[in-house]
Amino acid sequence: MVTKPKNEIVVCKAEELPNGKRKIVAIKNMSIVVVNVEGKLQAFNSTCPHQGAPLEFGSISGVMEASDPQQYKYGCHDKFVKCPLHGWAFDMDTGKSLFSDKVKIKTFPVREEEGYILLSAKGKQEDVVISDVQHACE
Repeated sequence: MVTKPKNEIVVCKAEELPNGKRKIVAIKNMSIVVVNVEGKLQAFNSTCPHQGAPLEFGSISGVMEASDPQQYKYGCHDKFVKCPLHGWAFDMDTGKSLFSDKVKIKTFPVREEEGYILLSAKGKQEDVVISDVQHACE
């Protein structure tokens, strides 16, 4: 087992979170989504600040970027999680919303070390409940 700092939680073995898969880490009254997106680990609060929808079921995608008329440019591939209820999009790196500068989701540092996924969040390992996300919108 990996030696971890006090403020980190062992989520799972890295092999248990392959590309596209998600886990929910429940710590007391908070739920955090941990997702593997093309080998990049992301972690963010699971509740959409707009109307409380569960972001663990949101799609992960990019956005259409500004371009000339009649030109369509898709960018920021796999950078945003979209709320499954109203489609609000949040940058998984910064938590910022595409729709309002006043709204964002909390993001958390997450990393892989010695074959384990480690999440930086307050909480005791014994108080944590970790579950797989079923039927996420891919």
